[in-house]
Amino acid sequence: MADVRGTEPPAAKRDAESPADIERMMEAVCSGENLRKALKQVQANKGSAGVDGMTVKQLPTYLARQWPAIREQLLQGTYRPQPVKRVEIPKPGGGVRKLGIPTVLDRLVQQAVMQVLQGQWDRTFSPHSYGFRPGRSAHQAVAAAQQHAADGYRWVVDIDLEKFFDRVNHDRLMASVAKRVADKRLLRLIRAFLNAGVMENGLVSPTDEGTPQGGPLSPLLSNLVLDELDRELDRRGHRFVRYADDCNIYVQSERAGKRVMESVGNFITRKLKLKVNAAKSAVARPWERKFLGFRFGQSPRAPRWLAPQTIRRFRQSVRAMTGRMSGRSLAAMIGPLGRYLKGWRAYFGFCQTPWELGNLDGWVRRRIRCMAWKQWATPRNRYRQLVSRGVPGVLAACTIRTAHGPWRLSRSVVMSKAMPASVLSALGLPTIEAR
Repeated sequence: MADVRGTEPPAAKRDAESPADIERMMEAVCSGENLRKALKQVQANKGSAGVDGMTVKQLPTYLARQWPAIREQLLQGTYRPQPVKRVEIPKPGGGVRKLGIPTVLDRLVQQAVMQVLQGQWDRTFSPHSYGFRPGRSAHQAVAAAQQHAADGYRWVVDIDLEKFFDRVNHDRLMASVAKRVADKRLLRLIRAFLNAGVMENGLVSPTDEGTPQGGPLSPLLSNLVLDELDRELDRRGHRFVRYADDCNIYVQSERAGKRVMESVGNFITRKLKLKVNAAKSAVARPWERKFLGFRFGQSPRAPRWLAPQTIRRFRQSVRAMTGRMSGRSLAAMIGPLGRYLKGWRAYFGFCQTPWELGNLDGWVRRRIRCMAWKQWATPRNRYRQLVSRGVPGVLAACTIRTAHGPWRLSRSVVMSKAMPASVLSALGLPTIEAR
């Protein structure tokens, strides 16, 4: 990585620290300190290879040989990114989300550009915007929305932007960037990333609109696009919370909500050249809508509940990981399930309804006991398993002769004694109950 450090002129460091010298921002992008930070982040994010097949592990070796030439291309304004690789991932609510995966080298350059721009732009963004910003989180967005509801703003204008990342107008976006960036080399580079094209099934298609999800620069550009919406909502004095393309505006009556939906919808369509998804947008009570996986209760303090969709997706995910046809042992099944539960608990444990977590925790344990009963398979093995786990022989014999199915038995005293929470915990199954 010695070549990446480079020997940039003294002005480069000043450029990275001084927003005033906006005509030499590419030197800040190419500075050794900025590139080392970008490489570390790309390595931490991991991710798959792009169209050239280069992996994240191969990137440092490649840079050691090629960085001087790449740096020169960036400084001369001649760097040309490669097309992104199309990847489709299923959406939790159905359908697929199309991602565009840049090459690891392009991810490094995008990350370096993003770091410099974000350092200058972020402080100018609205305090009501929370997505893809340093020091801000989805939990903060949910808490802010909850506060609006608790303050008596008991109607929400829930606006969903249809295929936002695919519909961003390049010319409007670049005009917004040009208001903040005077370095023409950097402007050409950002335009080149937008127009790099998409490779799908071996064919490259041009991209004349949208910011492909999957690159480090896309979230920052999306915030820049929607900053215009934030400013308009601020100008109108609305109480709102925005996380990426999820925007909730809180008002005090249904009539006001409908008026806001119409006027803001017109602004989004006519001014931003984006489209509101009428089927997914609505004026409703906060407890009738979800925001970032949560909904708010009807009591005056509007407590955070898990959205019904969140609970449904949780159960679907657990069922998929504990399916009877997986052919895995119980221990092998619990490994990935445990990792999923820890990640889920880290985010959704932010709810203020411990009984919901307790119910789901009990359901997961019951699911594991059901799978264990199925895997024990034969009456003889089931008897042996129950007795070896402390169940009296007579009770074990009665249990294996019962006509009840595995799911009903998973709730029985016998299975709870044979596989108590302590045994499941020893197998690696974490709890998601409120602590």
